[in-house]
Amino acid sequence: MFKFKIFTSITIFTIFLVGTSLIKNQTRNLEKKIYDLSKIIYFHEENLKESQLDFFYLSSPIILEQKVEYVDHIKYVPMDQSKIFLNFETFNELKNKYVNHER
Repeated sequence: MFKFKIFTSITIFTIFLVGTSLIKNQTRNLEKKIYDLSKIIYFHEENLKESQLDFFYLSSPIILEQKVEYVDHIKYVPMDQSKIFLNFETFNELKNKYVNHER
């Protein structure tokens, strides 16, 4: 009788131990899938918001007319190449040349 109680206790404990680890692993896998899907949904929601914003902006004829009128009034002049700097160092060099030259 005593051995039967110990055997049953160990068997139940083992079943609960294995069952708990299986459920925990399945839950962790589900959480990973939910997290991945949440990231995908967030990305698609942001794209949807941007697309809606573009649609609402571009579908308004008044705004388009205003932009076209505004662009027609501006006279564009090409920028001189000497005003374009590839990096900050070339800008500093040119600035130093002018500063030294003025003294």
